[in-house]
Amino acid sequence: MESVNPHTGARSRSWDTHSEEEVDGKLAAADGAWKAWRATSFAERGKLMHAAAAVLRRRSDELAALMADEMGKVLRDGKAEVEKCAGCCDYYADHAQEFLANRSIDTDAADSHVAFDPLGVILAVMPWNFPLWQVFRFAAPSLMAGNVGVLKHASNVSGCAVVIEEIFSEAGFPKGVFTTLLVESKGIERIIRHPLIKAVTLTGSTPAGRSVAGIAGSELKKSVLELGGSDPYLVLEDADMDVAVDTCVKSRLINGGQSCIAAKRFIVVDALYEEFTRRYADAFRKIRYGDPRDANVDIGPMARADLRDGIHEQVQASVREGARLLVGGELPQGPGAYYPPTVLADVKPGMTAFDDEIFGPVAALIRAKDEDDAIELANRSPFGLGAAIFTRDKERAERLARRIESGSVFINALVKSDVRLPFGGVKHSGYGRELSWFGIHEFVNIKTVYHAALKEQGKAKGEQAGQAGRAME
Repeated sequence: MESVNPHTGARSRSWDTHSEEEVDGKLAAADGAWKAWRATSFAERGKLMHAAAAVLRRRSDELAALMADEMGKVLRDGKAEVEKCAGCCDYYADHAQEFLANRSIDTDAADSHVAFDPLGVILAVMPWNFPLWQVFRFAAPSLMAGNVGVLKHASNVSGCAVVIEEIFSEAGFPKGVFTTLLVESKGIERIIRHPLIKAVTLTGSTPAGRSVAGIAGSELKKSVLELGGSDPYLVLEDADMDVAVDTCVKSRLINGGQSCIAAKRFIVVDALYEEFTRRYADAFRKIRYGDPRDANVDIGPMARADLRDGIHEQVQASVREGARLLVGGELPQGPGAYYPPTVLADVKPGMTAFDDEIFGPVAALIRAKDEDDAIELANRSPFGLGAAIFTRDKERAERLARRIESGSVFINALVKSDVRLPFGGVKHSGYGRELSWFGIHEFVNIKTVYHAALKEQGKAKGEQAGQAGRAME
């Protein structure tokens, strides 16, 4: 496995992949670690998870530089990602015991409740775009629930994959509680089918999700999928235009546009379309892109040159299909996987920029007749991850939010993941939820425990009461 710096195009480091025998040994060690880990107290797990948060914060500069070199994330965004991971660790360290406490249910039993037991070894298949956050948002709740984690990361961020295992080790977690496997994608199926793997979670593309879901399903193993998105942002006639333009620009360029929940389609009602288009294009012309280690740039390169070339093909196809190119859209000269911030106007259903997910700094502006047309256009997509609505009317926003087919709707704000809120999608954006109370329950056995009221117990209690009464006489 090789790490290629997307700023320079130069190979910076390589790793030997693990053989099948090595993988089997690591899975056996993980299973052995689980048998002890599941018996540890929430207090002990929480102490170690807080320690992991401290390690993350202590190594923040180093980790941000690593992400810049492996996938092009600008340093300030890398530091923010590290802090978000640390906050996730602290959150579940503080709340896991509460979230997983027995839930009593009133039935005809003497006592009945629901218990939450860990499943065992959980496999995480993770992408390169948030190489720390997407791992920790799985690992923190899963480990706090008493599971152990095994990571198959994207090969171009193998340095991040290795360092994540180091972080848990440095924090004091027992060996085997979190393990990184350095394997190619072709080795995933064998790992999912391994009898010691109890469940799998994947963040990635829809085709990857289909593959993993099919394999896991054939083995009757639980899976959680967070897949692609083509998030619609609806700008209605009563929107605050300053808020709408600023938020829509920021959301499209999160992580250089390489985010499942970055805004992709901007659906603007006819009354505001021309003004929004002009202001949006002007804002994109001011975006600075370049070396991710340069504090003066807004976005860095794309993660790989092949991804950049794919984005350019989608832009060219959209223009051929009738979209109007306002900003960008040309491959820059020189080394690096750079693509300029690009704006396409007059995008319509049937065009590539409308129908497909464009995973880079390319915005698609779409005209809607009114709010009903805007909702119809928003839902005319196979994806359903996030969405946003810009309006000054709270009741209107709430009413329209319920009509949008997505896992979340944000009002006058950009879509983001928050450890306190459930995160995930519908349709081709996947299933299951991460984060919040909901996320920690995805990989546990939700177990009913029922205690019957035995007649013998009632008789014994009656006899004891009688004896006590005679003694008092």
